[in-house]
Amino acid sequence: MKPKQLLLSLACSLCVFMANASEESPAPAVDDKGIPVNTGFQGTMELDVRDSKADWTPFTPKKAKEGSPNILFVLYDDTGLGAWSPYGGRINMPTLDRIAQNGLTYTQWHTTALCSPTRSTLLTGRNHHLNGMAAITETANGFPGASGRFPDQVTTIAEVLRNNGYSTFWIGKNHNVPEQDVAPGATRKEWPTQQGFDRFYGFLGGETNNWYPDLVEDNRFIDAPYSPEEGYHLSKDLADQAIKMLRNQNATNPSKPWYLWFNPGANHAPHHVAKEWSDKYKGKFDDGYDAYREWVTQQMIKKGVLPEGTVNTAMNPMPKDQANPADHVRPWNTLSDDEKKLFARMAEVYAGFSEYTDAQVGRIIDYLEETKQLENTIIIYAADNGASGEGTENGSVNENKFFNNYPDDIKENLKYLDKLGLPDTYNHYPTGWASAFSAPFKMFKRYAQFAGGTADPLIISWPKGIKAKGELRHQYHHSVDIVPTILEITGTEMPKVNHGVEQYPLSGVSMVYTFDAKPDDPTQKKVQYYSMLGTRGIWKDGWKASAIHSPLTGHGNFDQDEWELYHVAVDRSESKNLAKENPEKLKELIDTWFEEAKKNNVLPLDDRSAAEILGIERPSEEAPRDTYVYYPETAPVPEGVAVNIRGRSYKILANVEIKDENASGVIFAHGSRFGGHTLFLKDKKLYYVYNFLGIQPEQVFESSEELKPGKYTLGMAFEKTGAGDNGETLGKTQLYINDKEVASGEMKTQPAKFTLSGDGLCVGYDSGDAVSALYQSPGEFKGGVIQAVGVSVSGQPYQNLELEAKRMLMQH
Repeated sequence: MKPKQLLLSLACSLCVFMANASEESPAPAVDDKGIPVNTGFQGTMELDVRDSKADWTPFTPKKAKEGSPNILFVLYDDTGLGAWSPYGGRINMPTLDRIAQNGLTYTQWHTTALCSPTRSTLLTGRNHHLNGMAAITETANGFPGASGRFPDQVTTIAEVLRNNGYSTFWIGKNHNVPEQDVAPGATRKEWPTQQGFDRFYGFLGGETNNWYPDLVEDNRFIDAPYSPEEGYHLSKDLADQAIKMLRNQNATNPSKPWYLWFNPGANHAPHHVAKEWSDKYKGKFDDGYDAYREWVTQQMIKKGVLPEGTVNTAMNPMPKDQANPADHVRPWNTLSDDEKKLFARMAEVYAGFSEYTDAQVGRIIDYLEETKQLENTIIIYAADNGASGEGTENGSVNENKFFNNYPDDIKENLKYLDKLGLPDTYNHYPTGWASAFSAPFKMFKRYAQFAGGTADPLIISWPKGIKAKGELRHQYHHSVDIVPTILEITGTEMPKVNHGVEQYPLSGVSMVYTFDAKPDDPTQKKVQYYSMLGTRGIWKDGWKASAIHSPLTGHGNFDQDEWELYHVAVDRSESKNLAKENPEKLKELIDTWFEEAKKNNVLPLDDRSAAEILGIERPSEEAPRDTYVYYPETAPVPEGVAVNIRGRSYKILANVEIKDENASGVIFAHGSRFGGHTLFLKDKKLYYVYNFLGIQPEQVFESSEELKPGKYTLGMAFEKTGAGDNGETLGKTQLYINDKEVASGEMKTQPAKFTLSGDGLCVGYDSGDAVSALYQSPGEFKGGVIQAVGVSVSGQPYQNLELEAKRMLMQH
């Protein structure tokens, strides 16, 4: 039917309808004023709200119970029990000392042995596998317990508190958003503001450069407010933002209590801090980590943190057939003088980083005291896992070497002795300090079967609600117990059904009973399983069984693991294996582990290497493709969703129009000075630099001719020819201007990621820390126009792609 015919047909139909209506339908009822009455409405319709007699109650937001406390939860990373001053360690923590003197210090509080999993338990009160967090989000493998995403069956404490009248703020580290979702175009379902938090300011990944952080405010990516040269440091910025949020909340909603989760980058690598803070510790670690471990254990016994007779365990306890070489500790007396000097300085930087951040927390505490909020604020100050062994036995000036399974070189690291902690390094101390700061226990972070990975500081203060001051509490507890504690304190409940979904029951128990308990009263916790990266343990009624298996080794054969048995109620450091004397007790605990594993979605186990796990492809909203096209003026593309060039041949091509003969700047960049690659113009020449794990010199390719104004296709091609001894990819690189080769040479590329998180792919600039020392960040492209940049991993010859790119360029 033609449009005109259709219009006539509709008109006729309308006429018939109106005729029928006039013949068959009664006239509409009207009142005495001639106003139509809606006869379908039962009752009187009030037209004027002033005359309304309707019986209804307007919506009013739910208020918190009167007297509900504010909650400040400070959560550090990578800190063992033997590090901080309240526990006897050498790292001065004045703010934490102040809190401990006004509250309770817990000596047997445990975590999952890794970051994301522990944080998930602190958010939901459920065991980490129930939260889909078997390990860090970057290791998600798709099994229910390792999906890297919160299932609908768990609700966060922030959502509960917000629904009960609290303001909720998350400051600092997140690391509970799936890697694929850390992207401007991805779903934000797992981001903090969709998980019950009113505000968020921090970083979403597992770590970030403290001088050049990857920042997010609420739901958008932002740049740091100022530069390191202007005094920027992430810890200071986070404290500034926390105080700002609290001030703004108090200005508009002073009657509402608040929950602030403050998560600094400390003490996770990179250990970044200004030199004056590191220098405060000069000489304090010169005796070495072996001596420190012995010394701090005695200090902990003197303070009552550990019972008399606690035995210090060996620094290399794993049998040779199970040990992970990357986690080996070199005895201090076998080191050269230069190595001792380097390793001691790494500990000084770590200590300075920790104390500096504690000082920033102190600024928040001071603000609460000045505004008379401190009295009714419960402060929870803790760490999420044991000290980190990711610096390997030689320490590192670039922690990303660990995630690439690439060994550190002492000679290379010594070059950076005077720059440790500063923007030139991404440093991490050696495994010896991880063992020392996790004294007196075996091993460190990632080892969930030993307390070296799970025993962490926890100090709680609440002037109005806890009478005891400066006391110890020895009850055994776990990170899953924090949410039940907050629920009891605030008089709130975890919903049994939320958003129409029946919820998992809480895994933890409240610790409120400990507030009025005696230090050695029995714990009300009964059982807690452990599992992380192939390691396994189980605690039950004062006994603990531990499977002897190292994480990230790829050994597999879990059914062949030997189990050890400890009576930790009397042997706190897990020093005496009682498996042979108590086979029935051991069997009971192993059976309990399997029961808990079934109940909590723990299986299957995964002990593959870091590079292998981090490098696997995962389900994504965007399917992998052969060619990726990127455009200028877009936010950095996170590595988890960017083109993957690892272990393969690839090409980069850019359509560029040069309008000014002095045009310069970044065309393409991905990564940072600690690992990445970049294509840029400088001094009228084209450059391609591949920065291999920050190891100098950079791999530089410079064009043999200058570029004049005009339209070009600029690019490079890397052809893989083999692999090196440490998994690096070897090959040949060619630099092109149009179809002409202008530079070439041998090159190697990283086997795994440029960074654990952050430093995304950019076009027209380089975000954060510059990939190459040949330009300064952000290195914005000036004097021309970038049409687009294509990256191909399809294996097509460069010339074919160059001709297609040139054809596209000529059309514009």
